[in-house]
This record gives sequence, C-alpha cells and structure tokens, in this order.
Amino acid sequence: MFTLVIGSKNLSSWSLRPWLALKMLGEPFEEVLIPLGRADSKQQILAYNPAGKVPFLRDRQLAVWDSLAICEYLADCFPGKLWPLDAAQRAEARSMVAEMHSSFTALRQELPMNVTASLPGKPLSDAALADIERIVDLWEHQLERNQTQGPFLFGEFSIADAFFAPVVWRFHTYHVALPALSARYAAHLRALPAMQQWLAEAEAEG
Repeated sequence: MFTLVIGSKNLSSWSLRPWLALKMLGEPFEEVLIPLGRADSKQQILAYNPAGKVPFLRDRQLAVWDSLAICEYLADCFPGKLWPLDAAQRAEARSMVAEMHSSFTALRQELPMNVTASLPGKPLSDAALADIERIVDLWEHQLERNQTQGPFLFGEFSIADAFFAPVVWRFHTYHVALPALSARYAAHLRALPAMQQWLAEAEAEG
C-alpha cells in the first residue's frame, strides 16, 4: 500500500495534487498529515523526507518526493488512468502540468491557497492578473475542444486536473470571476467527492 505524507489541507497546494490523483484512482493509501507552521513541522517532515518538503510518497522501499514525480509514478503504476490516451493530448496535458509546476509565481504569492476562507475583493498586481488570464486561456482551449468527451480538461480526469485543483480553490477563495466554461469546470472540480472531503478535513483541522 502507498503511504502519502502531506501537509495541512487548508494550505498545502502541493499536497493536494497527488492526494487527489490517488483518490480519483480509487486506490487505498495510508495518509500521514503533518501540520505546517508549527515549531516541529520541519523535524516531522525530515523524518520522512530528507529534502524537508511535502508531499512524499513511499511505495514499499521506493521513495518519491516531488508532487509531479509522484503523479508520474502513479501514472506508470496505472497505465492509461492519469494521462490522456491520445499522444497529442498527452503532450498538451504534460505541457500544461509543467507550466503549472514551474510558473504562475505572482498568483501563488498573492492568492495563497486557503480552502476554508472567503476573501473577496483582494487587489492584484498586473503579474497576477496575467497569470489568471493565462490559466483561463489554457482551460478554455481544452474545455472547448474536449467538452463532449467529459467534464475535465481532457474529457476524463487527468494529472492536469489534479495540478489545477489548487488553482480552483484559489479562484473560489478570492472570488475570481471566470468565463462560463471555466466557471462550470471549476464548480465541477470543487464538487468532486474527493475535493469535498479535502475541504471538510481542512475545516476540521481548525
């Protein structure tokens, strides 16, 4: 059985991604939650991951310690489940995930994930607004092309959806206005049982 070490559900956007991928796979796993922002948080994380960060996956003797690496490993374990089957779509999905993994710095800094809060009217820099515009463009392009195949970015759930799930919470928390197609996608992702479980457990954390 997999063991997934994650941080506080209210705050840890990186933890949500592989957690959601595992939940959508329907695979059992042991969850180890380490509250962040406490005096001993780093020490607790280091007991699992010498890099000192979450998330962290253990599969028997194998250790995987980056959110994208974890999701890629899960895709290898369950072929055809977490990436689009079509090679061209798979390349586009990987490009979107890579961009999300390495970019959108202003969005991350100005709209930190806080799934239990409601913070409308936050002023944003031009850089953050440009990040939002880019994300919406990415979503709209795929949703328009693939909406007849299913409600996710590439029709069926993929790692791309897992990687944009924290952005969905950010947009909801800060009341970011979205065009109809993106708003429908965001609402669908938030309504997933796994996402609602994440929210309920974040609220229970206090």
